[in-house]
Amino acid sequence: MSAFTPASEVLLRHSDDFEQRRILFAGDLQDDLPARLETAASRAHTQQFHHWQVLNRQMGDNVRFSLVAEAADVADSDTLVYYWPKNKPEAQFQLMNLLSLLPVGCDIFVVGENRSGVRSAEQMLAEFAPLGKIDSARRCGLYHGRLETRPSFDADAFWGEYHLDNLTIKTLPGVFSRDCLDIGSQLLLSTLTPHTKGKVLDIGCGAGVLAAALASHSPKVRLTLCDVSAPAVEASKATLSANDIEGDVFASNVFSEVNGRFDMIISNPPFHDGLQTSLDAAQTLIRGAVRHLNSGGELRIVANAFLPYPNVLDETFGFHEVIAQTGRFKVYRAIMTRQAKK
Repeated sequence: MSAFTPASEVLLRHSDDFEQRRILFAGDLQDDLPARLETAASRAHTQQFHHWQVLNRQMGDNVRFSLVAEAADVADSDTLVYYWPKNKPEAQFQLMNLLSLLPVGCDIFVVGENRSGVRSAEQMLAEFAPLGKIDSARRCGLYHGRLETRPSFDADAFWGEYHLDNLTIKTLPGVFSRDCLDIGSQLLLSTLTPHTKGKVLDIGCGAGVLAAALASHSPKVRLTLCDVSAPAVEASKATLSANDIEGDVFASNVFSEVNGRFDMIISNPPFHDGLQTSLDAAQTLIRGAVRHLNSGGELRIVANAFLPYPNVLDETFGFHEVIAQTGRFKVYRAIMTRQAKK
């Protein structure tokens, strides 16, 4: 995260305007500008654990990771700088939460790439903080307004659910496969046979669909689930609870908070961070799996067929096999052997 995103570069064009402000940064914080921009005071709130890890090194307790921001996160901030995410419902959740805490009269800046739909911020906030565009550069828009009316915010109102066979899946804005089970995960699920046993780790667990479906036909599995997203962590906890399934669920940047070894690691790994294509998480998952698999344990992932994971799998495990595929997706399987690179 050394280079600034286009959105941050647009903000830097207005750096003089921020020097005397007490700023709360929030939204899709993909670089460390909140820690480096010269301000009277800077705080940050994020729902993404890997963004918190980067900012925490420089901002300490002035940055917090959680699903919902609280009054202490806002403190005496007089300005909100919000990085628009690619997901509009996610933006609605976060902005209604933040604006319900900020003082009337505070300045609101919203910045984001045009292709993310940032222009819809004007309509979303019209009732509370009318916005106007003040800059356009690097294919981004920067909008400014002042908070006139605080919205009411009820996090419980944002929960949703859908059903998969006999399972209830709980979801929140920003969670992958929020409205239904995605095709890739369906393919991965089709390869998970009944009566699976042992310790299973689901990385990038999303709403907890994979783990819940596995436990429904393999009740002897011991589940561990993790994700970088606070909404995903909370959704997975709710999904397991709704289906009376036991499991350990926590936030982790791939293996950063994972301890111990497992008999199986499953994942539908992301290949985007926000709008940007990124294979880092999946490659870290593959290379790190050998340090978290028991002898004979397996890594099983689903990915778009065009992604270059076979080479990484072979470099790490010595071999791989494709156990299911469609025109778009492949399910890869690799086994922990003595040849695997620890």
